[in-house]
Amino acid sequence: MHAEEREKLILDAMHATGFISYRDLEARLDASPATIRRDLTRLEEAGHILRVHGGAKLPDADRSGDVPGLSGTPFEQAITEHLPAKQAIGRAAAALCAPGEGIMMDGGTTTLQMCTHLGGMGLQVLTNSLHIVDALLAQRDTRVLLPSGTVFREQKIVLAPAGEASMPRFHAPKLFMGAAAVGPQGAMQQDVILVAAERRLIDRAETVILMVDSSKFKSSSGAIVCGLEEIDVLITDPGIPQAMRETLAEAGIKLIIASEMPD
Repeated sequence: MHAEEREKLILDAMHATGFISYRDLEARLDASPATIRRDLTRLEEAGHILRVHGGAKLPDADRSGDVPGLSGTPFEQAITEHLPAKQAIGRAAAALCAPGEGIMMDGGTTTLQMCTHLGGMGLQVLTNSLHIVDALLAQRDTRVLLPSGTVFREQKIVLAPAGEASMPRFHAPKLFMGAAAVGPQGAMQQDVILVAAERRLIDRAETVILMVDSSKFKSSSGAIVCGLEEIDVLITDPGIPQAMRETLAEAGIKLIIASEMPD
Protein backbone atom coordinates (compact mmCIF):
# COMPACT_ATOMS: atom_id res chain seq x y z
CA MET A 1 0.00 0.00 0.00
CA HIS A 2 1.37 3.40 -1.01
CA ALA A 3 1.80 6.23 1.51
CA GLU A 4 -0.96 8.26 -0.13
CA GLU A 5 -3.40 5.38 0.27
CA ARG A 6 -2.50 4.92 3.95
CA GLU A 7 -2.87 8.64 4.62
CA LYS A 8 -6.33 8.65 3.04
CA LEU A 9 -7.34 5.64 5.14
CA ILE A 10 -6.09 7.38 8.29
CA LEU A 11 -8.07 10.56 7.59
CA ASP A 12 -11.20 8.60 6.63
CA ALA A 13 -10.99 6.58 9.87
CA MET A 14 -10.76 9.80 11.91
CA HIS A 15 -13.77 11.44 10.32
CA ALA A 16 -16.43 10.14 12.71
CA THR A 17 -14.83 11.14 16.03
CA GLY A 18 -11.85 13.29 15.11
CA PHE A 19 -9.52 10.83 16.89
CA ILE A 20 -7.85 7.50 16.24
CA SER A 21 -5.58 5.46 18.49
CA TYR A 22 -2.25 3.90 17.46
CA ARG A 23 -3.69 0.45 18.20
CA ASP A 24 -6.63 1.11 15.88
CA LEU A 25 -4.27 2.25 13.14
CA GLU A 26 -2.15 -0.87 13.50
CA ALA A 27 -5.29 -2.98 13.16
CA ARG A 28 -6.47 -1.11 10.07
CA LEU A 29 -3.23 -0.63 8.13
CA ASP A 30 -0.92 -3.24 6.71
CA ALA A 31 2.14 -1.34 7.89
CA SER A 32 4.78 -1.39 10.61
CA PRO A 33 4.56 0.94 13.63
CA ALA A 34 7.54 2.91 12.26
CA THR A 35 5.75 3.40 8.92
CA ILE A 36 2.59 4.54 10.67
CA ARG A 37 4.58 7.05 12.72
CA ARG A 38 6.10 8.45 9.53
CA ASP A 39 2.64 8.72 7.95
CA LEU A 40 1.37 10.62 10.97
CA THR A 41 4.38 12.90 10.93
CA ARG A 42 3.72 13.83 7.28
CA LEU A 43 0.03 14.43 7.96
CA GLU A 44 0.88 16.61 10.96
CA GLU A 45 3.44 18.63 9.03
CA ALA A 46 0.80 19.19 6.35
CA GLY A 47 -1.61 20.47 9.01
CA HIS A 48 -4.14 17.67 8.55
CA ILE A 49 -3.81 16.15 12.04
CA LEU A 50 -2.34 16.70 15.49
CA ARG A 51 -0.46 13.90 17.19
CA VAL A 52 -1.55 13.40 20.81
CA HIS A 53 -0.93 10.85 23.57
CA GLY A 54 -2.14 7.47 22.34
CA GLY A 55 -2.93 8.49 18.76
CA ALA A 56 -3.87 11.46 16.60
CA LYS A 57 -6.77 13.88 16.30
CA LEU A 58 -8.14 16.29 13.73
CA PRO A 59 -7.14 19.92 14.44
CA ASP A 60 -9.98 22.10 15.74
CA ALA A 61 -12.64 19.83 14.30
CA ASP A 62 -16.10 21.37 14.80
CA ARG A 63 -18.97 18.93 14.67
CA SER A 64 -21.33 20.85 16.94
CA GLY A 65 -24.11 20.64 14.35
CA ASP A 66 -23.79 16.88 14.10
CA VAL A 67 -25.48 15.17 17.01
CA PRO A 68 -26.03 11.51 16.14
CA GLY A 69 -27.40 9.04 18.61
CA LEU A 70 -25.23 6.49 20.34
CA SER A 71 -25.32 2.86 19.26
CA GLY A 72 -25.23 -0.11 21.60
CA THR A 73 -27.50 -1.30 24.40
CA PRO A 74 -29.72 1.47 25.86
CA PHE A 75 -28.58 2.56 29.32
CA GLU A 76 -31.84 1.62 31.04
CA GLN A 77 -31.50 -1.92 29.70
CA ALA A 78 -27.76 -2.25 30.30
CA ILE A 79 -28.04 -1.20 33.94
CA THR A 80 -30.06 -4.34 34.75
CA GLU A 81 -27.64 -6.75 33.05
CA HIS A 82 -25.16 -8.58 35.33
CA LEU A 83 -26.19 -6.21 38.13
CA PRO A 84 -24.80 -8.17 41.14
CA ALA A 85 -21.39 -8.37 39.48
CA LYS A 86 -21.46 -4.66 38.64
CA GLN A 87 -22.40 -3.79 42.22
CA ALA A 88 -19.46 -5.80 43.56
CA ILE A 89 -17.12 -4.16 41.05
CA GLY A 90 -18.39 -0.72 42.03
CA ARG A 91 -17.79 -1.46 45.71
CA ALA A 92 -14.23 -2.63 45.01
CA ALA A 93 -13.52 0.44 42.86
CA ALA A 94 -14.76 2.84 45.53
CA ALA A 95 -12.36 1.22 47.99
CA LEU A 96 -9.48 2.49 45.84
CA CYS A 97 -10.46 6.13 46.42
CA ALA A 98 -8.69 8.19 49.08
CA PRO A 99 -10.58 10.79 51.14
CA GLY A 100 -10.46 14.28 49.64
CA GLU A 101 -8.94 13.31 46.28
CA GLY A 102 -10.14 14.10 42.79
CA ILE A 103 -11.32 11.30 40.50
CA MET A 104 -12.82 10.98 37.01
CA MET A 105 -15.67 8.61 36.12
CA ASP A 106 -16.98 7.84 32.65
CA GLY A 107 -20.66 7.31 31.95
CA GLY A 108 -20.99 3.54 32.22
CA THR A 109 -23.48 1.39 34.07
CA THR A 110 -20.66 -0.22 36.09
CA THR A 111 -19.03 3.05 37.16
CA LEU A 112 -22.47 4.18 38.34
CA GLN A 113 -22.35 1.43 40.98
CA MET A 114 -19.46 3.24 42.71
CA CYS A 115 -21.59 6.21 43.68
CA THR A 116 -23.40 4.76 46.68
CA HIS A 117 -20.02 4.04 48.33
CA LEU A 118 -18.48 7.52 47.85
CA GLY A 119 -20.46 9.53 50.40
CA GLY A 120 -18.52 10.96 53.32
CA MET A 121 -15.18 10.91 51.52
CA GLY A 122 -15.13 14.57 50.44
CA LEU A 123 -14.25 13.70 46.84
CA GLN A 124 -14.16 15.90 43.77
CA VAL A 125 -15.64 14.00 40.81
CA LEU A 126 -15.38 14.92 37.14
CA THR A 127 -17.87 12.95 35.05
CA ASN A 128 -19.64 13.21 31.69
CA SER A 129 -22.62 11.18 32.97
CA LEU A 130 -25.83 12.82 34.16
CA HIS A 131 -26.79 9.50 35.79
CA ILE A 132 -23.69 9.76 37.97
CA VAL A 133 -24.37 13.44 38.67
CA ASP A 134 -27.87 12.53 39.88
CA ALA A 135 -26.46 9.80 42.12
CA LEU A 136 -23.86 12.10 43.68
CA LEU A 137 -25.92 15.26 44.21
CA ALA A 138 -27.36 13.93 47.47
CA GLN A 139 -23.84 13.67 48.91
CA ARG A 140 -23.24 17.11 50.40
CA ASP A 141 -19.50 16.61 50.74
CA THR A 142 -18.99 15.45 47.12
CA ARG A 143 -18.09 18.15 44.61
CA VAL A 144 -19.28 17.31 41.07
CA LEU A 145 -17.86 18.78 37.86
CA LEU A 146 -19.14 18.37 34.28
CA PRO A 147 -17.42 19.05 30.96
CA SER A 148 -19.16 21.24 28.40
CA GLY A 149 -20.82 19.75 25.36
CA THR A 150 -24.06 18.31 23.99
CA VAL A 151 -26.31 16.04 26.05
CA PHE A 152 -27.07 12.69 24.40
CA ARG A 153 -30.52 11.99 25.77
CA GLU A 154 -30.55 8.21 25.40
CA GLN A 155 -27.42 7.69 27.50
CA LYS A 156 -27.53 10.98 29.46
CA ILE A 157 -23.90 11.61 28.55
CA VAL A 158 -22.32 15.00 27.82
CA LEU A 159 -20.03 14.88 24.78
CA ALA A 160 -18.15 17.71 23.08
CA PRO A 161 -17.14 17.85 19.41
CA ALA A 162 -13.72 16.38 18.66
CA GLY A 163 -10.97 18.94 19.03
CA GLU A 164 -13.03 21.21 21.29
CA ALA A 165 -11.59 22.16 24.69
CA SER A 166 -14.41 21.01 26.97
CA MET A 167 -12.77 19.92 30.21
CA PRO A 168 -12.54 22.19 33.27
CA ARG A 169 -9.09 22.85 34.72
CA PHE A 170 -9.09 19.92 37.09
CA HIS A 171 -6.45 17.42 38.17
CA ALA A 172 -7.65 13.92 38.99
CA PRO A 173 -5.08 11.16 39.43
CA LYS A 174 -7.53 8.28 38.91
CA LEU A 175 -9.89 7.53 36.04
CA PHE A 176 -12.59 4.90 36.52
CA MET A 177 -13.98 3.74 33.18
CA GLY A 178 -15.99 0.95 31.61
CA ALA A 179 -15.89 -0.70 28.19
CA ALA A 180 -18.17 -2.57 25.82
CA ALA A 181 -15.58 -5.30 25.33
CA VAL A 182 -12.04 -6.15 26.40
CA GLY A 183 -9.54 -8.35 24.61
CA PRO A 184 -5.83 -8.65 23.88
CA GLN A 185 -6.09 -5.58 21.65
CA GLY A 186 -7.40 -3.43 24.50
CA ALA A 187 -10.66 -1.83 25.67
CA MET A 188 -13.33 -1.16 23.06
CA GLN A 189 -16.59 0.74 22.72
CA GLN A 190 -19.43 -0.05 20.33
CA ASP A 191 -19.83 3.59 19.31
CA VAL A 192 -16.89 5.56 17.92
CA ILE A 193 -18.40 8.78 19.27
CA LEU A 194 -17.46 7.67 22.78
CA VAL A 195 -13.81 7.09 21.91
CA ALA A 196 -12.73 10.73 21.65
CA ALA A 197 -14.54 11.59 24.90
CA GLU A 198 -12.86 8.75 26.80
CA ARG A 199 -9.50 9.64 25.30
CA ARG A 200 -9.86 13.11 26.82
CA LEU A 201 -10.23 11.49 30.23
CA ILE A 202 -7.42 8.98 29.69
CA ASP A 203 -5.01 11.69 28.63
CA ARG A 204 -5.60 13.53 31.94
CA ALA A 205 -5.28 10.48 34.20
CA GLU A 206 -2.27 9.18 36.08
CA THR A 207 -3.95 5.83 36.80
CA VAL A 208 -6.51 4.20 34.49
CA ILE A 209 -8.84 1.78 36.29
CA LEU A 210 -11.04 -0.34 34.01
CA MET A 211 -14.27 -1.74 35.48
CA VAL A 212 -15.92 -4.55 33.49
CA ASP A 213 -17.94 -7.63 34.37
CA SER A 214 -16.71 -10.93 32.95
CA SER A 215 -19.27 -10.92 30.11
CA LYS A 216 -17.16 -8.23 28.43
CA PHE A 217 -14.25 -10.62 27.83
CA LYS A 218 -15.35 -11.89 24.46
CA SER A 219 -14.45 -11.76 20.80
CA SER A 220 -15.89 -8.50 19.55
CA SER A 221 -15.34 -5.79 17.01
CA GLY A 222 -15.41 -2.17 18.02
CA ALA A 223 -13.53 1.09 18.23
CA ILE A 224 -10.41 0.68 20.33
CA VAL A 225 -10.33 3.20 23.17
CA CYS A 226 -6.94 2.21 24.57
CA GLY A 227 -4.46 -0.64 24.46
CA LEU A 228 -3.78 -2.85 27.45
CA GLU A 229 -0.51 -1.00 28.04
CA GLU A 230 -2.51 2.09 29.04
CA ILE A 231 -4.57 0.26 31.70
CA ASP A 232 -3.13 0.13 35.21
CA VAL A 233 -5.85 -1.74 37.14
CA LEU A 234 -8.72 -3.95 35.97
CA ILE A 235 -11.62 -4.83 38.29
CA THR A 236 -13.94 -7.67 37.32
CA ASP A 237 -15.82 -10.66 38.76
CA PRO A 238 -14.66 -14.27 39.24
CA GLY A 239 -15.99 -15.29 35.81
CA ILE A 240 -13.00 -13.83 33.96
CA PRO A 241 -11.52 -16.47 31.60
CA GLN A 242 -8.15 -17.92 32.58
CA ALA A 243 -6.66 -16.95 29.23
CA MET A 244 -7.56 -13.32 29.89
CA ARG A 245 -6.05 -13.49 33.38
CA GLU A 246 -2.79 -14.58 31.77
CA THR A 247 -2.99 -11.84 29.12
CA LEU A 248 -3.50 -9.18 31.80
CA ALA A 249 -0.61 -10.54 33.86
CA GLU A 250 1.69 -10.41 30.82
CA ALA A 251 0.63 -6.80 30.25
CA GLY A 252 1.51 -5.90 33.86
CA ILE A 253 -2.06 -4.96 34.77
CA LYS A 254 -3.14 -5.30 38.41
CA LEU A 255 -6.21 -7.56 38.51
CA ILE A 256 -8.82 -7.18 41.26
CA ILE A 257 -11.54 -9.84 41.52
CA ALA A 258 -14.66 -8.44 43.17
CA SER A 259 -16.77 -11.06 44.92
CA GLU A 260 -20.51 -10.57 45.16
CA MET A 261 -21.61 -9.85 48.71
CA PRO A 262 -24.96 -8.70 50.10
CA ASP A 263 -25.07 -5.02 51.02
